[in-house]
Amino acid sequence: MPTHSYAQALTDLLFARASGLVGVYDEQLGWFARVNPQGPQVLGYADETAFLEVPDRALPVQPLAGQTWPELLAMARRFGYHATNADIHRLDGRVLAGRLELTYFEHEGHALYLVRLNEQNRLETVERQLAQSMNRFEAVVANATIGIVMCDRAGRIVSANRLSEQLFGYAEGELLGQAIEVLVPRDVAPHHEQLRESFNAAPSVRAMGAHRGDLRARRKDGSVFPVEVSLSYFHLDNELYVVSYILDITYKKEAERELIAERQRVERLNAELEQKVADRTHALLSTLAQLEQRSEELTKALAAEQELGELKSRFVSMASHEFRTPLTAVMNSATLIEKYPGGDQQDKRVKHLQRIRSSVKHLNDILEEFLSVGRIEEGRIEARPVELHIGELLTDTLPDVQALLKPGQTIEQHIGCAAPLWLDPSLLRKIVVNLLSNAIKYSGEGSVVRVHAECAAGEFTLSVQDQGVGISQEDQEHLFERFFRARNAGNVPGTGLGLYIIAKYLELMGGRIALQSELNHGTTVTVTIPYENHSADRG
Repeated sequence: MPTHSYAQALTDLLFARASGLVGVYDEQLGWFARVNPQGPQVLGYADETAFLEVPDRALPVQPLAGQTWPELLAMARRFGYHATNADIHRLDGRVLAGRLELTYFEHEGHALYLVRLNEQNRLETVERQLAQSMNRFEAVVANATIGIVMCDRAGRIVSANRLSEQLFGYAEGELLGQAIEVLVPRDVAPHHEQLRESFNAAPSVRAMGAHRGDLRARRKDGSVFPVEVSLSYFHLDNELYVVSYILDITYKKEAERELIAERQRVERLNAELEQKVADRTHALLSTLAQLEQRSEELTKALAAEQELGELKSRFVSMASHEFRTPLTAVMNSATLIEKYPGGDQQDKRVKHLQRIRSSVKHLNDILEEFLSVGRIEEGRIEARPVELHIGELLTDTLPDVQALLKPGQTIEQHIGCAAPLWLDPSLLRKIVVNLLSNAIKYSGEGSVVRVHAECAAGEFTLSVQDQGVGISQEDQEHLFERFFRARNAGNVPGTGLGLYIIAKYLELMGGRIALQSELNHGTTVTVTIPYENHSADRG
């Protein structure tokens, strides 16, 4: 037998015994010219013949990087080889994690590709998810708006985010391995070691500055500054880790001192006036009344400042609770991702990063809701109307919520506003995104979310109707309160601030909101905002 016959026989044997799906794809013909006997079973086909009878013989896979089949072929042709992770869609409806490899070669003028598709095992899938969780954790911590420092039971710093390094004047990575006492004023450092040992013996989540009075921290140059500190903890591999959330309150302390000084000045002035009240006329009594009114205004201002401080404390306390579980998962991921040191495993690391970015966006959205409440109540947000087209705004807004859609969910919209209006596009966009997000979250798969917009009699009306779980009459009375969530929300993520923020935005725009809902029969939210049509005036 000639040598090439032996080679052909060996090739046929290896092709027939190959695991997973192995086939030769002809780019010119646009289908598989050959496939191994076991391969079609990966896709749920009975045998090779059943697969080759499919008209286009296309692979039912969805690459996790989002490439199309022509893009994958182009990558393989350019570099000679291309591999990616993909979801395999079987005939029976199951979706499996898979690994797709393409090798380009030419034969008798034909552009051919050796295609190999294997199902990934559960360990690889879990490792990928854990690595993504780790990257999510790193991104959230690195971009947090407060300083975050993590140390072990012995008080050695194992992690410090960018803001904490800036607060304490250290270069990137310089804090790692140092004792946590380097961040504590020298005069209280010995006592801090005792407090740390006491916390290790009975760890608990503590709000910032609780039962600690005025707290101070020490920078690298030895200078100190006032801080609020919140402590959280978690266990990993039987090791205790303590997380400190640090907020520089220098400006807050200065404001408090100025407020106290002003109050003392007013009190002294009141005392002096009281000594003269017997000798003063009605004009002096009127002046005293005005001063008392000013004192009351200052008291209200102090109460508002205290309420804002409580709101920030509730935010950090909730953030500590919500982040504890992903932090533990991320630390586990950090251990497992060390198994991917090689350069040939870069694609796995890239996929982990992509999933983490998605989760980071979700966590950032939560943080943005909390921060929006503070900006609204501090009066730092105001309506800035400009000329806009409602249809364009709604069309531009829909992509923001497309990623939230469940399988089969659709959004139908009817826009009855042709002429441009004068409204604040930023506030209106946030209102629309929030309403659509709620409608999608609380509706099931295959449901329809309807958006209806009308402009008439100087008022813009927008309604969002879903087919979700609905809201009981009892819960509807509290929906616009901060942090309130309906009892049937279940495990659906949320902060309970969405409708509260919408109501505040509508106040700024002179609008109003109405809600109609029935349990298990969906919800319709309608907002009405007065507007000016400057184009009509010019006409």
